[in-house]
Amino acid sequence: MRPFDPRLLRYAGAARGYLACTVGLGLATTALIVAQAGLLATLLAGAIRGTSWPAVAGSLVALAAVLAARAAASYGGEVTALRTAATVKSQLRRRLTEKALDLGPSWLSGQRSGELATLSTKGLDALDPYFSRYLPQLVLASLVPIAVLVRVGLADWLSALVIALTLPLIPVFAVLIGLHTRAQTKRQWQLLARLGGHFLDVVEGLPTLKVFGRATVQADVIKEVTDQHRRATMGTLKVAFLSAMVLELAATLATALVAVEVGLRLLAGHLDYRTALLVLILTPEAYLPLRNVGAQFHASMEGATAAQQALDVLDTPAQQGHRAVGPLGSADLRTEEICLHGVTLRYPDRDKPALSDLSLAIRPGERIAVTGPSGAGKSSLLALLLRLAEPTAGTIEVGGTSLARIDVAQWRSQVAWVPQHPHLFAATVAANIALGKPDTDRGAIERAAALAGADVFIRNLADGYDTLLGERGLQLSAGQRQRIALARAFFVDAPLLLLDEPTAHLDPFSAHELQDSLAALLAGRTVVQVTHDPAAAAAADRVLTLRAGRLVQQHAPVPARAGTAEPATASASVRSGRTMPRAAAAVP
Repeated sequence: MRPFDPRLLRYAGAARGYLACTVGLGLATTALIVAQAGLLATLLAGAIRGTSWPAVAGSLVALAAVLAARAAASYGGEVTALRTAATVKSQLRRRLTEKALDLGPSWLSGQRSGELATLSTKGLDALDPYFSRYLPQLVLASLVPIAVLVRVGLADWLSALVIALTLPLIPVFAVLIGLHTRAQTKRQWQLLARLGGHFLDVVEGLPTLKVFGRATVQADVIKEVTDQHRRATMGTLKVAFLSAMVLELAATLATALVAVEVGLRLLAGHLDYRTALLVLILTPEAYLPLRNVGAQFHASMEGATAAQQALDVLDTPAQQGHRAVGPLGSADLRTEEICLHGVTLRYPDRDKPALSDLSLAIRPGERIAVTGPSGAGKSSLLALLLRLAEPTAGTIEVGGTSLARIDVAQWRSQVAWVPQHPHLFAATVAANIALGKPDTDRGAIERAAALAGADVFIRNLADGYDTLLGERGLQLSAGQRQRIALARAFFVDAPLLLLDEPTAHLDPFSAHELQDSLAALLAGRTVVQVTHDPAAAAAADRVLTLRAGRLVQQHAPVPARAGTAEPATASASVRSGRTMPRAAAAVP
């Protein structure tokens, strides 16, 4: 692992200023160390020779000033480091969230949400010791030994030679220990991520586990993973303590060698007191930063490992498809037609494409039902229209303009989506309806809920629209959650509505009530509804059948003949991927 990942400079702008500040403080601290040693050697040599106090008063004042400046530099550096770490963590978390949204559900489905949550919280919090202790010591370890060698070399070349020969021992030992520590820390982090991810999954699924009597088993699994993490943490700490002892021993022996040869030459009269004192004072300073950086390396490894994983996620290439370069335009889905031309969608982890050579025209105000077996590509079609995925081949045009040239935010502001399992956040009912718009007028929220048939049961909740829902809204029934999702769609008032089997998991009574609410919602909108419900399909203008990612058939519902109770349907095979006009499909 690199001591400093340059990608931090790219993704966290605060790291640039901090790095420059750290280098500057390191240079200042190095100069202060050399000045302090010189002044202290002068004062001690003067005391040995019996120099009067008035003669050394100036040196005493200068030494006090140097000590104060060194303390101020150390304090200022740590305060700056902690503030920078907080800013860097905030920037990385924000970029990590944006990247996860940009990569979309196809990437997120292959990740464990708990591990990502652990990475962006506990993992990045461990960057504090990395910035406040490790990086400053790394800079000092690069500057101080060189400055000490130069200063000692000017005073006594033989002592400088001994220091130069013994200095590499500490980095060599540190590297050897670090190789072992890296593996230990990586395993510790993996176990922590696994523990966090598994614990989150268990908490979310606890009601289901209790129903099937599996809660105790999962508690045992959590206990086992916790014990593994504890053992890994203790192993890492053991290595850290042993490495500190090895580095201290190496530095102590090297300092002793210098002290012995300086003492022998001082006794022989080959060195004066001031030079000998200067060498003895500066020698420990040459080894101290190297020892400290080795000790702080272990404390910062968890944060550095988490940062590296976060940066790896940020470097993950998004599915490019046919992204346009240049200024982005806008679209009006109330009047413009959506056309798919030979669209193919292939996910990176799958051998077969989810959609293959799909051509389709969706006219404004048209109601389209999409049917087909599981895995046929129905949800992938919605993902393309939601712009959660980009075509691997082919193009999507809106009013003759490539969809890739339309601003994503402007596009999604015109799209409402009601999934099978809508996600409700741990917020109030009103906040869940007015998603992302906290300052919305309460009247608009209540009108949207009334249109969705949700107003009555919401008012019967403990605090009405101000009732706090738990995570995923599990205190509500499935039908109530779907109605809140419909209220969101009413609230957005979007011209394009995408429905992904909203009644698939409801009882017949709830499904019938929800369909009545949907009938009001669909009026005057362009609708693409994935469904297996014959009633929903019969109410559509066109029914598309997908199989293995291909559009194999279109159905145009026919008006019921006189004396018949049910409408008939005529079907037409898809030819050349073009949409069949409804007039051509109708049976007179």
